[in-house]
Amino acid sequence: MVTKVHPIVHAEISVIPITSIANISSDLESSGMSKQIAKVFDSIRRVKNVNAILTPMGTQIETSDFKAILNAIEAAHQSLRTEGNIKRIISTIRIDERFDKSKTLHDKVQSVMEKL
Repeated sequence: MVTKVHPIVHAEISVIPITSIANISSDLESSGMSKQIAKVFDSIRRVKNVNAILTPMGTQIETSDFKAILNAIEAAHQSLRTEGNIKRIISTIRIDERFDKSKTLHDKVQSVMEKL
């Protein structure tokens, strides 16, 4: 008997909005990006068929539909394109597509925790 594996695609997305240097004040708080990151995360979690988890260094997403990963990246960029002070968006994306097992992000973390 052959068991069909439903592949789950995982991706880690890190989005860095770059603002115009002319808009940066000497105030140290100007280097924060939490408002923009909240906007990006909100747009990712609204993408159909995507489970999104916010982490300190990026967003973990999982789906059974590879195109949903690309939709999430597009949504992230689109959410920042309307901000007048953002001149550039840099994203780093790592994608893990596995075909032999169906493991969720939670399953992966649990596997490591069991070994501690």
